[in-house]
Amino acid sequence: MTTSIIGFPRIGEQRELKFATEHYWKKRATKAELLAIAHQLRVQHWAKQKAAGIDLIPVGDFSLFDTTLDAAYLFNIVPARYKDLGLSSLDEYFALARGYQSEAKSVKALPMKKWFNTNYHYIVPEFDDDTDIKLIGSKLFDEIDEAKEQNVENAKAVIVGPYTLLKLSVFKGKKQPIDFVPAVVTAYGELLTKLNDQGVDWLQLDEPALSFDQSEDDIALFDKIYSKLLASKKNIKVLLQTYFGDVRDSYQTITKLPFDGIGLDFVATTENIKLVKQEGFPADKVLFAGVVNGKNIWRNHYVTTIETLKSLNVQGDIVLSSSCSLQHVPYDASLETQLPESVQRHLAFAYQKLDELAELDAIFQGKNQKVLGVNNDLFSTILHPENQQVKARIDQLTNADYTRLPERSERERIQKDVFHLPELPTTTIGSFPQTKDVRQNRSKLRKGEITRTQYDAFNQEKIKRIIKFQEKAGVDILVHGEYERNDMVEYFGEKLDGFVFTQNGWVQSYGTRGVKPPIIWGDVSRNEPITVATTVFADHLTDHLVKGMLTGPVTIFNWSFPREDITPEQSVTQIALAIRDEVLDLEAHDIKIIQIDEPALRENLPLRKSDWYSDYLDWAVPAFRLVHSGVQPQTQIHTHMCYSEFGDIIQAIDNLDADVISFEASRSDLSLIDQLVAADFQTEVGPGVYDIHSPRIPSVEELEGIIRRIIAKLPATKIWINPDCGLKTRSEKEAFEAVTNMVKATKKVRS
Repeated sequence: MTTSIIGFPRIGEQRELKFATEHYWKKRATKAELLAIAHQLRVQHWAKQKAAGIDLIPVGDFSLFDTTLDAAYLFNIVPARYKDLGLSSLDEYFALARGYQSEAKSVKALPMKKWFNTNYHYIVPEFDDDTDIKLIGSKLFDEIDEAKEQNVENAKAVIVGPYTLLKLSVFKGKKQPIDFVPAVVTAYGELLTKLNDQGVDWLQLDEPALSFDQSEDDIALFDKIYSKLLASKKNIKVLLQTYFGDVRDSYQTITKLPFDGIGLDFVATTENIKLVKQEGFPADKVLFAGVVNGKNIWRNHYVTTIETLKSLNVQGDIVLSSSCSLQHVPYDASLETQLPESVQRHLAFAYQKLDELAELDAIFQGKNQKVLGVNNDLFSTILHPENQQVKARIDQLTNADYTRLPERSERERIQKDVFHLPELPTTTIGSFPQTKDVRQNRSKLRKGEITRTQYDAFNQEKIKRIIKFQEKAGVDILVHGEYERNDMVEYFGEKLDGFVFTQNGWVQSYGTRGVKPPIIWGDVSRNEPITVATTVFADHLTDHLVKGMLTGPVTIFNWSFPREDITPEQSVTQIALAIRDEVLDLEAHDIKIIQIDEPALRENLPLRKSDWYSDYLDWAVPAFRLVHSGVQPQTQIHTHMCYSEFGDIIQAIDNLDADVISFEASRSDLSLIDQLVAADFQTEVGPGVYDIHSPRIPSVEELEGIIRRIIAKLPATKIWINPDCGLKTRSEKEAFEAVTNMVKATKKVRS
């Protein structure tokens, strides 16, 4: 046994799982049809790993929505309000993720947050004092049986570990994580026993929460869980799998516990390499070395990897592995036939990373030195296009370019005098539903079936319609709907120099939502306006104010696959200058409100707080300020952030110096409001009043209650009313009714 991976993509090469699941939700497919597609995908994934020669194949990493939710559901961590719906087990599972609404009952979805420093989102488990933790599900065991039927004899069972499960959950009652340890240990102990009885050799317990800063209490919690759990493991081997960072706080505790294997990420950080060199690694444990990057799409440089492995001086067995699950990269780079060969040959998606592990294994064992030479030659041919004008422009930047004048309080007074908006102004985050005809129109243009003029004319009719809807609904600040945009990052990347794009590079963001991240290949610049024409067209249709809608530089960077030859700060600054040009163009065309979205600001925040500023916020925040610092005081700058925990970086967000910031808030039950108050947050704020990732349509009464909760804690003069996020993924019925109810509720509160 010499190679393994932590996990594999699950959406399907052609997003088969997405379409099958959405058909089930819309009652266009049966449960049996959905589960048949899921089975087919698992079989394909296992076969691909077997063919690549992977020795230890993960089973249990597949999910219909989210693996953290899978673990919670397996152990009966289901709040009573969902059980009271009386649904089938599958529909109850989806209700936890999406919410549920019928004529008789309505329940919101559980919170959804970013999975560590990735663009994947997990469903947050919820404990109350009556939560009865016990092993009730069969998903993992069924999939083990399924794998054996496919002759996957080297199956490795995979599940989120108990420590991470507790650390990522919310606790609604008086009890805290430590109070649930006995029940959690018992439930996971039963899991070990059952897997042992199935003849499973290895169980992988994912514990990425070990990469956070750990207090003494955290380490004690971890030790208490595993000291008891590992005492009951019988013959099955237990792999403690960490990723996304280092385990400096608990390394000594981890290595002393009777784990059979320990998985460490050697890509995200060099700290784990130092730990192994300085502290040593137990000879009686297997080191699962995460040496192939599971988050980026570039080829592995074999010489560097082999040198790292040899420098560790590990006396026991080593298994070569991915640094994290491969679910964060697309399936197959060989399908990207439209990319220049100079780019394509440097790409490694999930399938190629399987081959890289096999090749690294052979080289490490001294069996295939020819491959090493070919790989070295590949790395000598990388040529990223450079733009000397961009480099010169960056060199000329001064502190003044990052400072907007006058100060925010003075701008706020000027803008209120200019706009004359009512209290609690209403708006949306930007996008409206991308209906079937919108997607078909884009597809026809791509295939050459219609002209650009015909494409634009269709979108203009859509813009006219959505402007009229917003006027009729009574929305105060309108948007043009973003019908011309395929994705908030991909769209901008297509208009900027320095990016290349895949045909099939889909990556799961959450549930059935997939994104196709652009690839940053060269220096980034803007050669012509991107959004001016559509925004000005919409602005001329109405007497209302219309927002310009842009994606910010940090989000464009974080939601792309970045270069590795320059620093993130350099890439983000290049993008910031390009978006700055767009902001100034919009202002020159009399667009008075411009929203620069940064939903991914927190996404690449280092997991260790000591690294937050030096490694990230010290350049990410200035990059946003660079984008908008050149506008006039009467131009109002908005930004938007969603599905992250913001409380611990509230001051950094305030330092963005935007005029208005809208946040996701409804799924987290408006807990952000208290954090804003505690931090004396000065920016005007729009806490999202309803969850757009759920098909639920909130009533006027529900929304009125939410708005009243907000104004009870924040000054009404500082509050905007808006949904959680863009409405792109909703149906028109859901979006139109919810927005109409939102405005009605706002007017009731105003009165």
